[in-house]
Amino acid sequence: MNIIKTVGSSGQISLGKKYAGQTVMLNEINAGVWIVKLGRFIPNNEKWLHRPDVQTELNEAVAWAEKNPPKETNFEELEARIK
Repeated sequence: MNIIKTVGSSGQISLGKKYAGQTVMLNEINAGVWIVKLGRFIPNNEKWLHRPDVQTELNEAVAWAEKNPPKETNFEELEARIK
C-alpha cells in the first residue's frame, strides 16, 4: 500500500495517531529511500541485560525463585547464626 505524505517545513512527516508515542527505527538505504520499522528501544545502560550469558543467569535465578518461594525470617535465629 502506497501512502503519499508531504514533508513539512520543519522536516517532519506524520505516520498518524495510530503510531503516536511508539518508537521507530529509520534506515536510509539509498538517498531518499527510507525503511521505517516499529520496535522497542533498549537504553544503553540496559543492553547488558540482553547478553546471552546474562540471560542464562537471569533464567537460572528465575527458576530458583520459582522453586524457593519467600518465607518468614526468624530474626533471632538469623542473629544467632551471625554471631
